[in-house]
Amino acid sequence: MTSFEKDNKYMRMAIAEARKAEKLGEVPIGAIIVHKDQVIARAHNLRESTQNATTHAELSAIQDACEVLSSWRLEETTLYVTLEPCPMCAGAIIQSRIPRVVYGARDPKGGCVHSLYELLNDARFNHEAEVTEGVLADECGQMLTDFFRAIRERKKQQKKIVPDVE
Repeated sequence: MTSFEKDNKYMRMAIAEARKAEKLGEVPIGAIIVHKDQVIARAHNLRESTQNATTHAELSAIQDACEVLSSWRLEETTLYVTLEPCPMCAGAIIQSRIPRVVYGARDPKGGCVHSLYELLNDARFNHEAEVTEGVLADECGQMLTDFFRAIRERKKQQKKIVPDVE
């Protein structure tokens, strides 16, 4: 299997995790961590369910992978995530020494791999990660677009039912 095929296969798994988040009313972001061709962690966003700002898909997957490997150093792993990591998640990637990150859609408002900053390739840190971007980007991005469009539509419908009283 080529690396392109592997990246697509694992990103599809991350998308499946994102769909789980979506069913819970969470922002549909999913993550998978692979170690030596074995999926060792999978997670999705749970911020709304837990009311905890740190329960991003990447952080949950990193925590699970650390348990599986009994190490905070996630060497020989690849993180697959449907959306470009935010500053918090990029920091956790650096701290856990993940050598490779593959993401789907860019996040122009919060992405810290390419969009706003390039934290994973900043030589001032003690670790840098190889990054592959844009794997199944259209599908990953469309999932988010559809999710937020549905939220806006629901809010619009609610305003029609209960008009603002001033």
